[in-house]
Amino acid sequence: MSSQRQKRKGMFEKILIANRGEIACRVIRTARRMGIKTVAVYSEADADALHVREADEAVLIGPAPSAESYLNIPRILQAIKDTGAEAVHPGYGFLSENAAFAAALDAAGIVFIGPTREAVAAMGDKIESKKLAVKTGVSTVPGHNDVIADPDQAVQIARKIGYPVMIKAAAGGGGKGMRIARSDEEARDGFRLARNEARASFADDRVFIEKFIEEPRHIEIQVLGDTHGNVIYLGERECSIQRRHQKVIEEAPSPFLDEKTRRAMGEQAVALAKAVAYRSAGTVEFIVDRERNFYFLEMNTRLQVEHPVTELVTGLDLVELMIRVAAGERLPIAQTDVKLRGWAIEARVYAEDPARKFLPSIGRLVRYIPPAADGRAVRVDTGVYEGGEISVYYDPMIAKLIAGGKDRQEAIANMRMALDAFYIRGLNHNIPFLSAILHHPRFGEGRLSTGFIAEEFGDSYAAAAHLPADPRLFVAVAAALYRRQAERECHISGQLAGHKARPADDCVVVLGERHYPAAIAARDGGYDITIDGERCEVRSGWHLGEPLFRGTVGGAAVIMQVEREGTAYRLFRGGVQVEARVLSPTAAGFLSLMPRKVAPDLSRFLMSPMPGLLVSLAVRIGQEVKAGEELAVVEAMKMENILRAERDGVVAKLHAKPGDSLAVDQAILEFA
Repeated sequence: MSSQRQKRKGMFEKILIANRGEIACRVIRTARRMGIKTVAVYSEADADALHVREADEAVLIGPAPSAESYLNIPRILQAIKDTGAEAVHPGYGFLSENAAFAAALDAAGIVFIGPTREAVAAMGDKIESKKLAVKTGVSTVPGHNDVIADPDQAVQIARKIGYPVMIKAAAGGGGKGMRIARSDEEARDGFRLARNEARASFADDRVFIEKFIEEPRHIEIQVLGDTHGNVIYLGERECSIQRRHQKVIEEAPSPFLDEKTRRAMGEQAVALAKAVAYRSAGTVEFIVDRERNFYFLEMNTRLQVEHPVTELVTGLDLVELMIRVAAGERLPIAQTDVKLRGWAIEARVYAEDPARKFLPSIGRLVRYIPPAADGRAVRVDTGVYEGGEISVYYDPMIAKLIAGGKDRQEAIANMRMALDAFYIRGLNHNIPFLSAILHHPRFGEGRLSTGFIAEEFGDSYAAAAHLPADPRLFVAVAAALYRRQAERECHISGQLAGHKARPADDCVVVLGERHYPAAIAARDGGYDITIDGERCEVRSGWHLGEPLFRGTVGGAAVIMQVEREGTAYRLFRGGVQVEARVLSPTAAGFLSLMPRKVAPDLSRFLMSPMPGLLVSLAVRIGQEVKAGEELAVVEAMKMENILRAERDGVVAKLHAKPGDSLAVDQAILEFA
């Protein structure tokens, strides 16, 4: 058992949070409620961050790169000493599963709000944890449990296991340092990229290989232990909706598990935790096949990003329980006390561009209006604010949106409305994509797998490229907005002699190539819009300039994001974005006669699809390249992205060199 000290007499007076962003803010909220003072640490890039503002104290620990700040153990230890903090909560990522950090705290007499350093070492390392799982009798995925030395060995082992295989960072987490390989070439590339990402993210470049199970579900068990030998499980989380091995949407409970499987998974998770005398919150992750056979993947010896869904269905505050356990208290509940009530879903809102294959997006949050929190129905965990900035240095998460309900259908409905109401401008984000997932029939039916996104959406998603299921809903709202605008203009101009004081009762709404003539009749609280002979009641208290239209259309509640650009309205709802031009019948007739602009041909350029760092160029001027050949590697948000040739060609010019910082759509090279 670790010699790490626990608080034995009373609760902590001050804790330091060795993290940033939303998880730092999340810990601060619970600590404040418990009457505990908090210390934030921050890098130079985070000087104006929300967690710095919310903490009682804040300490600068270094420059922007995480290796020089959030991963710098000596500087964090100095911050602890300078502020007199008694304990440290590591959040997730960064040093949360770093045994050396836990040992350094132990040596300094500081309590680590997490498991013992022995448990961190045994379970935080994916290779060692799998060996221990086998020894404990936990079902595991076939694979090679030792460190891979080089690409040749990676290929040799992959052939022995049988493709497809998963190449994974031993110290990984959060989807970093993971690659699927289906061939020798992909095994070589995957080994190189996984190792580079692991080194950049965790300062540990060890990788291993295991069998990739086709059509799997990713389901994890939340465990909780104390220093008195008690370990319980708090149900499961379904985390199958993933992109590039990064979880996107999670829910609790799983729509797939039955009580028998849930109990079996929970008991194995508890057995594994007890094998290392586990304390604090931890997560045992499993892959589950279509027959509900389950296989151990890894154990995360920390609080998970998706912990809020467990909190909603159990009514427990996991951060509070972690703090109390670290202070030496017993768990206040036993396994028989754990009851799952209702349903909860979490969606991760990222600064990324779904239309550009989900590449990271950086910039300032010019407008940031999250949906209002509403108890169990809606919760928003964030570390940003309007006017704040998403930088290139860290994970591009903007917020976690959590919705609950009495059952899965109600939770989905609440999440859909909350996504429609989440208004962000100034950078690209994935809210339209999240909304599209929540509206997908397969998601509604619970037919999930880790391949869901790739199978249903491919490698990109453009909200403007999808037609709405009910165009007349958008037409009716656009006509109502147009009429409200026209009424105001007529009210102003009508005060001058000879100017019209009454708006027209008809218009044409143009969606793409389709023209929708609409008749508008004012009614109390809104309008009746007649489209193709069918009347639609639109009722709303919307005022000019408001970014959200809230009201009813045909008696159904509707939230729609609104932006006006000249004669057009950009409308977003349900994962679909439309540009609705509202014109008079005469103007609509003229529009059909207008010539269309032709976009310039940029096919001879290799453009940077994201802002980032040009790590390497694989070609030179005059070199012939074939389609699919590697041209360059661009790093952004600690992820390396290989840019390949889309066609055969000859390199004519190089417009950038390794080490250059690139803007989105900046030319890297040019073909003849």
